[in-house]
Amino acid sequence: MSNPQTQKPNEAATQPEPLRVGVFVCHCGLNIAGTVDVKQVVEYAKTIPDVVLVKENRYTCADPGQEEIRKAIKEQKLNRVVIAACSPRMHEPTFRRTVNEAGLNPFYYEMANIREFASWCHQSTPQEATERAKDTVRMAVAKARFLMPLQTIEVPVTNKALVIGGGIAGMNAALDLAEMGFKVYMLENTQSIGGHMAALDKTFPTLDCSICIEGPKMVDCVRHPNITIFAYSDLVNVEGYIGNFKVRIRKRARYILDDRCTGCGQCKDVCPIEYPNEWDMNLGTRKAISVPLDQAVPLIYAINKDYCIECFKCVDACGPREAIDFTQKDEEVEIEVGAIIVSTGFDVYEPYDMPLLGYGKYPNVITSMEFERLILAAGPTGGKVIRQSDGQKPHKIAFIQCVGSRDKNKYPYCSNFCCMYTLKT
Repeated sequence: MSNPQTQKPNEAATQPEPLRVGVFVCHCGLNIAGTVDVKQVVEYAKTIPDVVLVKENRYTCADPGQEEIRKAIKEQKLNRVVIAACSPRMHEPTFRRTVNEAGLNPFYYEMANIREFASWCHQSTPQEATERAKDTVRMAVAKARFLMPLQTIEVPVTNKALVIGGGIAGMNAALDLAEMGFKVYMLENTQSIGGHMAALDKTFPTLDCSICIEGPKMVDCVRHPNITIFAYSDLVNVEGYIGNFKVRIRKRARYILDDRCTGCGQCKDVCPIEYPNEWDMNLGTRKAISVPLDQAVPLIYAINKDYCIECFKCVDACGPREAIDFTQKDEEVEIEVGAIIVSTGFDVYEPYDMPLLGYGKYPNVITSMEFERLILAAGPTGGKVIRQSDGQKPHKIAFIQCVGSRDKNKYPYCSNFCCMYTLKT
């Protein structure tokens, strides 16, 4: 397996030549021309320094449009090409190939996206869209002046991958790669993989048990021979380039020996100290030696030194296994991977900065994740919905939507989440 890369040629050996930039403006049917005044863009492009040719075409990506580009490069001796059309994600490879077929280095081509960045996002204001298109073309020409004639090379690729984040997305990515035969490292900064989904009661729209769906995947990850899980660990540093990365990971001290802990829980049973459990959104408690949830993967306990009083009752309960080591230190490991997938999920918005809602002031005002922990059978209340103020059953529940979103003073966009969530609940 190899990965195409680019390298700069010997710049000292490259003689400077007068810039001859060709600009090709596409109508894209009416996708661009329906909003942007293409004629204005063409006339404006003719005034940009170093531009010696400007052409417009209804469909530049079609065969006639590509042939016009090849012909212009040869006849007008163009040494830079700017194509004002759609997204480079869609047609950059197409036009690079076209430029290369005309004998010009494919990296002497630059794309100006006047469809997504001008026409589509300003459909109600055509003149402003046209001005935006002009600016985009001008910037593309400016960038084209500094393009270098890169050459494509092949480099070896490390056939291993790192997945950052152990939620449902990270687990699926890791399992898919592992089933394809690749070695996969999973990095999760909490004690267990599973992410937010493992903390939910049911999933929309089927109302299936969340952990019933995700639990088997969690077990598959820890048991798969091609997957190594770094839980309770942090990303320290990444070096290298695509296909060849060196990643340094810090494994935080659990004060428990991974290879000796059986997850029996006897140490937790004798521990006298409790502290708020962040897994339960601090609505419940956990012991100073514990796992965040009973279905934790990997099922390895950890000691929270901020709360532990070192009474050593856990050591006695562990007995001959001798899995507890209060002298354990953080450990750094270095791995080499060819690809990195970032699936770090989301954070819950806690509206402390919205006093109108009373969150943080009134105990009965809670977030959706706190509500999930209340209705979950494995949660801190055993699935009983109770008021935080007095522990009694509420008579009515109100759901407030668009909290923080659809607000010009905070986040003007819709979260695309709270309506569906309220319906599910």
